[in-house]
Amino acid sequence: MRPILNLLLALLALLGPPGVFSAESDPHTADRQALIKVFREIEASINAQDVERMLAQMAPEATVTWLNGEVSRGHAEIRAYYQRMVKGEKRILDRYLTTAKLGASARFFGHGEVAVADGTMVDEFFPVARGPFTLNSNWTSTSAKIDGQWKVVSMHLSSNVFTNSLIAEAKAAIWWAASGAALAGLVLGWLIGRMRRRA
Repeated sequence: MRPILNLLLALLALLGPPGVFSAESDPHTADRQALIKVFREIEASINAQDVERMLAQMAPEATVTWLNGEVSRGHAEIRAYYQRMVKGEKRILDRYLTTAKLGASARFFGHGEVAVADGTMVDEFFPVARGPFTLNSNWTSTSAKIDGQWKVVSMHLSSNVFTNSLIAEAKAAIWWAASGAALAGLVLGWLIGRMRRRA
Protein backbone atom coordinates (compact mmCIF):
# COMPACT_ATOMS: atom_id res chain seq x y z
CA MET A 1 0.00 0.00 0.00
CA ARG A 2 2.82 2.38 0.92
CA PRO A 3 4.59 2.09 -2.49
CA ILE A 4 1.33 3.10 -4.23
CA LEU A 5 0.94 6.10 -1.91
CA ASN A 6 4.53 7.16 -2.57
CA LEU A 7 3.91 6.89 -6.33
CA LEU A 8 0.81 9.10 -6.09
CA LEU A 9 2.69 11.71 -4.06
CA ALA A 10 5.50 11.71 -6.62
CA LEU A 11 3.03 12.26 -9.46
CA LEU A 12 1.38 15.14 -7.61
CA ALA A 13 4.78 16.72 -7.03
CA LEU A 14 5.54 16.49 -10.74
CA LEU A 15 2.24 18.04 -11.73
CA GLY A 16 2.48 20.83 -9.20
CA PRO A 17 -0.43 23.18 -8.26
CA PRO A 18 -3.39 23.35 -10.70
CA GLY A 19 -2.64 25.54 -13.71
CA VAL A 20 1.12 25.82 -13.07
CA PHE A 21 2.07 23.12 -15.55
CA SER A 22 -0.02 24.54 -18.38
CA ALA A 23 1.21 28.10 -17.78
CA GLU A 24 4.87 27.10 -17.61
CA SER A 25 4.57 24.90 -20.71
CA ASP A 26 3.45 27.83 -22.89
CA PRO A 27 6.49 29.90 -23.91
CA HIS A 28 4.21 32.61 -25.34
CA THR A 29 2.28 33.53 -22.18
CA ALA A 30 3.70 37.07 -22.00
CA ASP A 31 3.20 37.55 -25.74
CA ARG A 32 -0.44 36.47 -25.48
CA GLN A 33 -1.04 39.04 -22.75
CA ALA A 34 0.58 41.75 -24.88
CA LEU A 35 -1.53 40.77 -27.90
CA ILE A 36 -4.73 40.90 -25.84
CA LYS A 37 -3.80 44.46 -24.81
CA VAL A 38 -3.40 45.38 -28.49
CA PHE A 39 -6.74 43.71 -29.27
CA ARG A 40 -8.57 45.59 -26.51
CA GLU A 41 -6.93 48.89 -27.44
CA ILE A 42 -8.08 48.59 -31.06
CA GLU A 43 -11.61 47.75 -29.92
CA ALA A 44 -11.61 50.76 -27.57
CA SER A 45 -10.25 53.07 -30.29
CA ILE A 46 -13.04 52.06 -32.68
CA ASN A 47 -15.69 52.76 -30.05
CA ALA A 48 -14.03 56.10 -29.25
CA GLN A 49 -13.96 57.01 -32.97
CA ASP A 50 -10.22 57.63 -32.57
CA VAL A 51 -8.32 56.49 -35.66
CA GLU A 52 -4.95 57.76 -34.36
CA ARG A 53 -5.31 55.60 -31.27
CA MET A 54 -6.02 52.63 -33.54
CA LEU A 55 -3.05 53.37 -35.80
CA ALA A 56 -0.77 53.40 -32.76
CA GLN A 57 -1.36 49.64 -32.53
CA MET A 58 -0.53 49.03 -36.21
CA ALA A 59 2.73 48.78 -38.11
CA PRO A 60 3.31 51.67 -40.54
CA GLU A 61 2.86 49.29 -43.50
CA ALA A 62 -0.25 47.56 -42.08
CA THR A 63 -2.98 46.42 -44.45
CA VAL A 64 -6.70 46.42 -43.59
CA THR A 65 -9.45 44.80 -45.64
CA TRP A 66 -12.68 46.47 -44.56
CA LEU A 67 -16.22 45.08 -44.43
CA ASN A 68 -17.08 46.69 -47.78
CA GLY A 69 -14.15 44.88 -49.44
CA GLU A 70 -12.03 48.01 -49.74
CA VAL A 71 -8.33 47.62 -48.96
CA SER A 72 -6.18 50.24 -47.19
CA ARG A 73 -2.40 49.89 -47.16
CA GLY A 74 -0.37 51.89 -44.66
CA HIS A 75 -1.34 54.48 -42.06
CA ALA A 76 -2.17 57.19 -44.58
CA GLU A 77 -4.71 55.06 -46.47
CA ILE A 78 -6.24 53.65 -43.26
CA ARG A 79 -6.61 57.18 -41.90
CA ALA A 80 -8.09 58.45 -45.18
CA TYR A 81 -10.62 55.60 -45.30
CA TYR A 82 -11.75 56.25 -41.74
CA GLN A 83 -12.01 59.99 -42.31
CA ARG A 84 -14.07 59.45 -45.46
CA MET A 85 -16.41 56.92 -43.86
CA VAL A 86 -16.90 58.39 -40.38
CA LYS A 87 -15.50 61.91 -40.07
CA GLY A 88 -15.75 63.86 -43.33
CA GLU A 89 -18.56 66.12 -44.54
CA LYS A 90 -19.69 63.42 -47.00
CA ARG A 91 -19.29 60.62 -44.46
CA ILE A 92 -21.48 57.53 -44.68
CA LEU A 93 -21.56 56.84 -40.93
CA ASP A 94 -22.07 59.11 -37.95
CA ARG A 95 -20.41 56.48 -35.78
CA TYR A 96 -19.56 52.81 -35.59
CA LEU A 97 -19.43 50.67 -32.44
CA THR A 98 -18.15 47.14 -32.01
CA THR A 99 -18.02 44.40 -29.41
CA ALA A 100 -15.22 42.03 -30.37
CA LYS A 101 -14.45 38.56 -29.07
CA LEU A 102 -11.33 36.48 -29.44
CA GLY A 103 -11.77 33.02 -30.95
CA ALA A 104 -9.07 30.40 -30.45
CA SER A 105 -5.75 31.32 -28.87
CA ALA A 106 -3.24 33.08 -31.11
CA ARG A 107 -0.98 30.84 -33.20
CA PHE A 108 2.71 31.71 -33.35
CA PHE A 109 4.98 31.19 -36.35
CA GLY A 110 8.66 31.38 -37.21
CA HIS A 111 10.66 32.13 -34.08
CA GLY A 112 7.54 33.28 -32.23
CA GLU A 113 7.64 36.80 -33.66
CA VAL A 114 4.54 36.42 -35.86
CA ALA A 115 1.08 35.67 -34.46
CA VAL A 116 -2.27 35.03 -36.13
CA ALA A 117 -5.56 35.44 -34.27
CA ASP A 118 -9.23 35.47 -35.20
CA GLY A 119 -12.62 36.07 -33.65
CA THR A 120 -16.05 37.59 -34.05
CA MET A 121 -17.60 41.04 -33.76
CA VAL A 122 -21.06 42.46 -33.23
CA ASP A 123 -20.98 45.78 -35.07
CA GLU A 124 -23.50 48.58 -34.67
CA PHE A 125 -23.58 51.14 -37.48
CA PHE A 126 -25.21 54.57 -37.38
CA PRO A 127 -25.51 55.70 -41.03
CA VAL A 128 -26.17 59.30 -41.97
CA ALA A 129 -28.92 58.44 -44.45
CA ARG A 130 -30.92 55.86 -42.48
CA GLY A 131 -31.49 54.30 -39.08
CA PRO A 132 -28.91 52.21 -37.22
CA PHE A 133 -28.40 48.52 -37.89
CA THR A 134 -26.39 45.66 -36.38
CA LEU A 135 -24.12 43.29 -38.27
CA ASN A 136 -22.38 40.14 -37.07
CA SER A 137 -18.93 39.80 -38.61
CA ASN A 138 -15.61 38.00 -38.32
CA TRP A 139 -12.04 39.23 -38.09
CA THR A 140 -8.58 37.82 -38.63
CA SER A 141 -5.37 39.62 -37.74
CA THR A 142 -1.67 39.00 -38.20
CA SER A 143 0.68 40.70 -35.76
CA ALA A 144 4.47 40.91 -35.66
CA LYS A 145 6.88 41.76 -32.88
CA ILE A 146 8.72 44.84 -34.13
CA ASP A 147 11.49 46.31 -31.97
CA GLY A 148 10.12 44.33 -29.03
CA GLN A 149 6.52 45.53 -29.44
CA TRP A 150 3.56 43.71 -30.99
CA LYS A 151 1.98 45.56 -33.91
CA VAL A 152 -0.86 44.55 -36.22
CA VAL A 153 0.48 44.12 -39.76
CA SER A 154 -2.70 42.82 -41.40
CA MET A 155 -6.39 42.79 -40.49
CA HIS A 156 -9.25 41.30 -42.47
CA LEU A 157 -12.92 41.96 -41.68
CA SER A 158 -15.75 39.97 -43.26
CA SER A 159 -19.45 39.25 -42.90
CA ASN A 160 -21.90 36.71 -44.30
CA VAL A 161 -23.17 38.32 -47.50
CA PHE A 162 -26.03 35.83 -47.79
CA THR A 163 -27.49 35.97 -44.27
CA ASN A 164 -27.33 39.23 -42.34
CA SER A 165 -29.57 41.99 -41.01
CA LEU A 166 -29.41 44.02 -44.24
CA ILE A 167 -30.46 41.02 -46.36
CA ALA A 168 -33.31 40.32 -43.94
CA GLU A 169 -34.36 43.96 -44.15
CA ALA A 170 -34.26 43.87 -47.96
CA LYS A 171 -36.34 40.69 -48.02
CA ALA A 172 -38.90 42.29 -45.72
CA ALA A 173 -39.03 45.38 -47.94
CA ILE A 174 -39.59 43.21 -51.02
CA TRP A 175 -42.36 41.30 -49.24
CA TRP A 176 -44.11 44.51 -48.20
CA ALA A 177 -43.71 45.99 -51.68
CA ALA A 178 -45.16 42.84 -53.26
CA SER A 179 -48.03 42.78 -50.76
CA GLY A 180 -48.73 46.46 -51.40
CA ALA A 181 -48.70 45.92 -55.17
CA ALA A 182 -51.07 42.96 -54.85
CA LEU A 183 -53.43 44.96 -52.66
CA ALA A 184 -53.30 47.91 -55.05
CA GLY A 185 -54.09 45.54 -57.91
CA LEU A 186 -57.12 44.16 -56.09
CA VAL A 187 -58.42 47.64 -55.28
CA LEU A 188 -57.86 48.79 -58.87
CA GLY A 189 -59.64 45.71 -60.21
CA TRP A 190 -62.56 46.31 -57.87
CA LEU A 191 -62.84 49.96 -58.95
CA ILE A 192 -62.72 49.05 -62.64
CA GLY A 193 -65.40 46.42 -62.06
CA ARG A 194 -67.68 48.94 -60.37
CA MET A 195 -67.15 51.49 -63.13
CA ARG A 196 -68.07 48.92 -65.78
CA ARG A 197 -71.23 47.89 -63.94
CA ARG A 198 -72.32 51.52 -63.70
CA ALA A 199 -71.67 52.00 -67.41
